[in-house]
Formats: sequence, structure tokens, C-alpha cells
Amino acid sequence: MATVPTADVSNKDELSLAYTPGVAEVCTAIAEDPELTRHYTWVPNTVAIVTDGTAVLGLGDIGPAAAMPVMEGKAVLFKQFGGVDGVPICLATTDVEEIIETVVRMAPSFGGINLEDISAPRCFEIEDRLKEALDIPVFHDDQHGTAVVTLAALVNALKLTGRTPESTRVVISGAGAAGVAIAKILLAAGIRDIAVTDRKGVVSSDRHDLTPAKKALAELTADKSGRRGTLAEAFDGADVYIGVSGGTVPEEVVATMADDAIIFAMANPNPEVHPDVAHRHARVVATGRSDFPNQINNVLAFPGIFRGAFDVHASAITEGMKVAAADALAALVGDDLSEDLVIPSPFDSRVGPAVAAAVAEAARRDGVARA
Repeated sequence: MATVPTADVSNKDELSLAYTPGVAEVCTAIAEDPELTRHYTWVPNTVAIVTDGTAVLGLGDIGPAAAMPVMEGKAVLFKQFGGVDGVPICLATTDVEEIIETVVRMAPSFGGINLEDISAPRCFEIEDRLKEALDIPVFHDDQHGTAVVTLAALVNALKLTGRTPESTRVVISGAGAAGVAIAKILLAAGIRDIAVTDRKGVVSSDRHDLTPAKKALAELTADKSGRRGTLAEAFDGADVYIGVSGGTVPEEVVATMADDAIIFAMANPNPEVHPDVAHRHARVVATGRSDFPNQINNVLAFPGIFRGAFDVHASAITEGMKVAAADALAALVGDDLSEDLVIPSPFDSRVGPAVAAAVAEAARRDGVARA
């Protein structure tokens, strides 16, 4: 990671232009018209990558200092795959109010906020309140990046197995940040029969141990489909399993799924269903790992999503923009669609531009584009 200039400062005239006295002209112009910030500063192309270090990868609550390498890595991916400048911000607080206040206060320095590795359920409130407080995109990648890529892969897996969204039954294990966002984007894509499970079984309103976030999730999913009971009971006859929970699903449970099943076991480093087991009972198998086919990797989504949002000076990232990103990713597979290729590679040079273009167009449709 390094910060490099885009203009030379190698002589007196260039110094006078880049700094005093020349810079004062730009400051004066922006003071008169703050909208000029997006033409004359790096702000509209810069995202703050914000964490409190409480849910770092599979490492858990390791603190802000130990989280920095991940935030730096994220910044590298933003630049490499989206041409977006990312600044890692590791906060020495886990207090919801302090995090929100800090991000709001530093927001004028950034064109968008990417929340990262903040534990659930705190992450939901932090994101929701920042969206209300700010007029720039706020995006929790652990939720929505995962959801976008999952939907993209699922669109192609359903096509391959001859299913429609309306006729598909999905089980999601994990009711944290990723599980909630995946359930919501699948609903937006037309899938209606969804059961989300946690350690105690299907998240449904007949349980009396639900957090407010899980209660809201139950009302959107199991309450509508009538699903109840254990993970094993939810698996019986299911078309799709999406794992974002860790742990292991016994093979005898996996074997109860429908014919031509779809299994996305995305825990790292150990998928909930090992691909060798999954392939014995499913037609399409995906993981979060790079050493197996069909890697569900957030890098396919977040750089292009922010690129597209920044290109039209969007005030927010809408559900429509996320679904558009997923559709664009799915479409890139095209005629190459097969059991081992339901999602493009992160190194496919078409990915970033295709996602950005789809997101920008969706922002215009949704009324959040300002350019």
C-alpha cells in the first residue's frame, strides 16, 4: 500500500500549482460551490474501508490493529479491480454510537463508506443509521458483496438445473451478516421459499429467543413459507443449500436434498459440506475457496459496485443496484455455463466494467444518480 501523486511536482511552477498559492483557487471555488469537490479532489473516487476488528475473516474479534492487513488487502482489490482508491480505517472502539459518530464526522473526506468485518447484529444498526445520516454510498461488504456474488452464481445454477426462482426452495445456514443479506437479495430476485437456520434451527417467529434482526428475518422467510424445526428437517427436499455459518452438515442430511441439488458451502477454510461429499449428492457445488471450482468471492462485486456508484455520483447503493450487479456477473458466463463454471473468475477483465455499467444504469433507474 502506498499513496502516489497523479501530478508531477518537480519545479517551482508545478509546486506553486499543486500547493500554495495555486491550491487556494481550488479551495475558494469549492467553498462557493461544494459540488466542485467531485471535479477537483480525489474525494469522489475514494472509499473509506472501516472496521472495528470484531469479525475479521474467520479469525473473529482480533481487534483493530490486527485487522489492518485485511483492510489494506481490501484497498488493493478496490484499486486493482475497480480503479477506486481505498483508505483503511481501523477504529479503536466497538461502541455503536462512537462508530457512527466517527464515520459521520470523517465522511466529507470520502465518496463512499465500505464497512468491513464488524460483528452482527451491531453491523445492521451501524449500516442502517449511516445510510440515513449520509448522502454517499454506504455498503457493508460482508453482507451485500457476499449476497451479490451468491445470487449471480445461483442464477446460473438454477438455469443449469432447469429451475425457476419461484419454484426453488432454499436453506441458508447462518443468520449473521451474510445470511441475512443473502436471504434479502434472494427475495428481491423472486425466490420465495427460504428457511434461514442458526444453531437452534430454523429462524421462525414461534421461537422466543430471537434478536430483533432475526425476528425481522423470520417474518420475511420462514413465516411466509411455513418452515420450522431443525436444520436437518429444513434440508429434506430442499433444492439449494447456502452455507455461511461454519460447522459441518452430516452427509446423511445432505443426501435428503432434492435431485440435481445446488450446494454453496462457503465457510473458510472448511466448507460446511466438503466438495467431495457435496458432489455425491448435488449437481452444482460452490465454495468460498480458490482451490475448488465456482469460488464465491466478494472481489467480483464490491470494486465494480463502487466504481459504478462513483461514476454517476450516486447518493446510495440500492437493492436494485445490487441485483443488477448480480445479473451482470451471471451474464458474463454466457455459453460457457457448466457445473464447474457458474460464476466468472475475478481475473476476467470484463467483470469490473460490466458490474460498474450495470450498477450505474440501475442507479439512474432507482433515482439515486446525481450525474
